[in-house]
Amino acid sequence: MTDAEKHKLEQRILKRFHKALSAYSLIEDNDKVLVALSGGKDSLCLLELLARRMRIQRPLFKVEAIHIRMENIHYETDTAYLQNFCSGLGVPLHIVTTRFDAYAGTKKPACFLCSWYRRKEIFNKAQELGCNKIALGHHLDDIVQTALMNVFSQGHFSTMPARLTMRKMPLTIIRPLCLETEADIQALAEIRQYEKQLKTCPYEKASSRADIKLMLAEAEKINPDAKYSIMNALNAEGKLVE
Repeated sequence: MTDAEKHKLEQRILKRFHKALSAYSLIEDNDKVLVALSGGKDSLCLLELLARRMRIQRPLFKVEAIHIRMENIHYETDTAYLQNFCSGLGVPLHIVTTRFDAYAGTKKPACFLCSWYRRKEIFNKAQELGCNKIALGHHLDDIVQTALMNVFSQGHFSTMPARLTMRKMPLTIIRPLCLETEADIQALAEIRQYEKQLKTCPYEKASSRADIKLMLAEAEKINPDAKYSIMNALNAEGKLVE
């Protein structure tokens, strides 16, 4: 990739990032945002963009990060790298270790349980730190794929919103990468040389999301703008803000 192409990519990502912040009112003065830092390319990109935005005078907000280690799931991220990454951005990092029992009398799949326990730790830490917002690294592809999963599996048109106000706790979930494509984030990760996870999750390829991703790729062969059309439909139906 040439320097001109790199610059164009970075500008495109920044433009979409700022558009998302504005369009869905994701960041306001005096916000304290806790970023869920998994160690993957999406969360690293999210943290970098928010940390850079934090240095601009308005709005005034603070960013901290949390990394959850699930000790009974055999994947691994270099926590020293994450610590150095956060330190370079001037962002405090909190590392929390937890676990869950996948065989404790429940029929829920391991992915669901892992996600549920992770969210629980993130919610608890956010309130402990006095954060009012939690930022997750889901991008446009994730949001569109979730919409398709819900249509085919649940029979309703919904997805992960760009902004979700929690009803039972004083927290708002935000997804500032909601307008970014996975391809652009991957390209930025290569430019930035984000360090990859040491071991990936063993359940990562065994989910229905992987099947939906393949289905969407086939749809894009017919209509290259298929995912943007789905995103526009979600926006028109008010599904991106709750």
